[in-house]
Amino acid sequence: MHDMIFTILAAFKAPLRSLMLAGLVLAAPAIITAAQAATPAEAFVSDNIQKGLQILSNRGPQRASQFEAFLEGLTDISRIGRFTLGNARRAASPADIAAFDAAFKTYAVAVYQSRLSAYSGQTLKVTGSTQNAPGDYTVTSVMVDPNADKSQQPLTVGFRVVTEQGRMVVVDVSVAGVWLSIEERDQFSAFLSQHNGSIPALATHLNTLTAQLKTGNAAR
Repeated sequence: MHDMIFTILAAFKAPLRSLMLAGLVLAAPAIITAAQAATPAEAFVSDNIQKGLQILSNRGPQRASQFEAFLEGLTDISRIGRFTLGNARRAASPADIAAFDAAFKTYAVAVYQSRLSAYSGQTLKVTGSTQNAPGDYTVTSVMVDPNADKSQQPLTVGFRVVTEQGRMVVVDVSVAGVWLSIEERDQFSAFLSQHNGSIPALATHLNTLTAQLKTGNAAR
């Protein structure tokens, strides 16, 4: 699980180490190019990512709670958690499921805060979208680093957006073609196979990672 987090975040070329605890200062929020957003799904991604970055640029004491509320409105964390736990959820007790769901929620908030922070000073430009099924879209974008070598290809970032009960939510993010929830599901499955299928052990592990991530996020 540690290797997955390092691999995904390394794509952002952020100077991160020790579970993303190294200092990453938000000198200025990234710029989201919304002018070309031609569909509701594209506009949804452009507008909401900008809101999240604005929250993260605020170093006040309310930043953590504001970002958590923002992420809960932007994503379906429960749905993502169900997917990442996979088939292990079927045989688990209600108590174990509740413990995992709570641990995953706080873990997801901490991880997404660190990932969004990596966009600081860069431009995320929505380039289009594809309809996978009615109410299910993949919004594509590129992240451009103004300080990077001009010959360097911009990083591709994708957002899977679905409509649930009349509102749009993000249910997955891809970085350089790697879908994060799929990676997490595979890593969780590997962890469970190494710990006798213990979901409480996985929940405890996620809580430990979350505490470390929160320490790093608070320092930014």
